[in-house]
Amino acid sequence: MSNIFAVPRPDHRGTPSPAPRPDPDVLVIGGGAAALCAAITARRAGCSVLLAEQAPPALRGGNTRHSRNLRLSHHAPTPFTHGVYPPDEFWAELTRATEGTADPVLGRLLVERSTELTDWLSAAGVPLQPIASGVLPESRRTAFLLGGGKTLLNRLYDLAERLGVEIRYACEIRDPVIVGGRLTEIRAPDPLAPRAAIACCGGAQANRDWLRRHWGAAADGFINRGTPFASGALLESLLRQGVEPVGDPKAAYLVAVDARSPADDGGIVTRVRCMPEGLVVDTQGQRRHDEGGDTASTRYALWGQRLARWPDQTGYLILDARGQRAAPPALYPPLCADSLDGLASALGLDPAALQTTVDDYNAAVRAPSDEHDDWHTLGVNPPKTRHARPLTEPPFAAYPMRPGITFTYQGLAVDAHARVRLSTGGVVENLFAAGMIMAPNLMARGYVSGLALSIGLVFGRLAGEEAAGHVRQ
Repeated sequence: MSNIFAVPRPDHRGTPSPAPRPDPDVLVIGGGAAALCAAITARRAGCSVLLAEQAPPALRGGNTRHSRNLRLSHHAPTPFTHGVYPPDEFWAELTRATEGTADPVLGRLLVERSTELTDWLSAAGVPLQPIASGVLPESRRTAFLLGGGKTLLNRLYDLAERLGVEIRYACEIRDPVIVGGRLTEIRAPDPLAPRAAIACCGGAQANRDWLRRHWGAAADGFINRGTPFASGALLESLLRQGVEPVGDPKAAYLVAVDARSPADDGGIVTRVRCMPEGLVVDTQGQRRHDEGGDTASTRYALWGQRLARWPDQTGYLILDARGQRAAPPALYPPLCADSLDGLASALGLDPAALQTTVDDYNAAVRAPSDEHDDWHTLGVNPPKTRHARPLTEPPFAAYPMRPGITFTYQGLAVDAHARVRLSTGGVVENLFAAGMIMAPNLMARGYVSGLALSIGLVFGRLAGEEAAGHVRQ
């Protein structure tokens, strides 16, 4: 394994120039959970490792900063999860959520190796939330991070530094060169020639030009929930050089977020969650969809996709006082008024249009007819099939909403060794990938809670193992 410093050469004044740093055995590109797992694993295997994080220290970690849980298989109850969640059940749910698009070989790797994650994280000093605390809902499928994604990042960065991983911040990796199925050079910003590299730098959700190419003007209405450093620049460069793409460049995972959120990095707290308790109208004050049709966590993504296709990519969740009492806490307070006319004026809506929409809805509300029934509407389009309580109790309130983008659905194809594949067949023998840049192999569409972090942890470790194995050859 290379760890030899070049001999300094005198400059034109006869003074030796500073010795250049040696090229690392393994270059890890990115700074989130996948990158840290890869760097730690390769370093423990004896490799010299450079981790290049494009963000400054205060913003390090990509979308991992906003993570809160991970999905993992377990054959018995653990201090962090209830019951059992066997790999076959995990795989079946992943297959169903992604409509059969998940690569079966990589999917089996994910679900089988997810059983190792709680032990690995605990040994690395990453705390998980014990179920005995009673502060979180019961879950068989996911374990929650104690302290969230930032605590996970801080503990893993500390471990990487103790192990001797070199970390460079504000270090953008660009201009990779692939020749004959091998990565020969890369700029960081000076040329580097690592013996192996691992791409862990996410998708392109922060790249407005990328989004406009595929979504048109609607992309200007998107809010980026995560890191502003997910530009997709390395992904695009590798695809231009013949790396095999996977997933759909036109697709993105969108959820409904408060329209007052920052343009980047708002995270999960910006999500709007209480659509079933009220009505959602567009900028014309008109309803377009059944607010009670889906009350599972999938409703967040459904509303994100809907809003992306609405005028100005904007909607308003309208609640009365009863709905406000039933709604969960939100980061931003709702806009309130004593009357619907006043609320419409505050939102810039036509008061008559909003009043008509609410009146028509209220007139269509029907109480449950028996214990198996739910509040619903009759004779209004679109219907509200559940939770259709009338909106009559002032004050009235609204949350302005826009689509919040979490990640894009195009990435690099990889094999079972996490090696990046070429469109012409074969692989780039010394280039590996982990995390969201290769996640579309497992989720070209759809999502289940905790999946992204589990992909990063599992394939980060796998890529680190495989890169170290390549260096030892």
